[in-house]
Amino acid sequence: MLVAISATGNSLSSMVDPRFGRAPWFLIVDTDSKQLVEAIDNTTGKEAAHGAGIGAAALVADKGVKAVLTGKVGPKAMPVLDRAGVKAVNDVSGSVMEAIVRYSETMTMTPPPLEATQPSAPTPGQGQGRGGGQGCGCGQGKGQGKGLGQGRGGFRR
Repeated sequence: MLVAISATGNSLSSMVDPRFGRAPWFLIVDTDSKQLVEAIDNTTGKEAAHGAGIGAAALVADKGVKAVLTGKVGPKAMPVLDRAGVKAVNDVSGSVMEAIVRYSETMTMTPPPLEATQPSAPTPGQGQGRGGGQGCGCGQGKGQGKGLGQGRGGFRR
């Protein structure tokens, strides 16, 4: 599978650049063979006044990559990658080769099976609350209902 990595240089020993759109290089790597397919000089994106992420996303998507490994893909570039079917993997660091090895390992791991006895997580905001009604039926919702209590107003003596 082809992936694009934002890099500080044009070799597999280069470090992953934490920026996506303004990275100096994009390395297209085949994860199966761990071979560099293409090194793309991103001087244009690096020096762009604006739109660097969008341009970078279009550039790597046109190369047929299935994923982008980088420090952070910005909010404007993400929709471009999504539309192209390219997965964005953020918080990647280390050398390009280390990133490829880690990514390849995570892609081949199978998730553990779910146990039938595993309880489901409660849905937040669904509680009834224990409102301390003020005589008008509008309780304060002090329970897990996140302030949506069903106050039980009663008269006071």
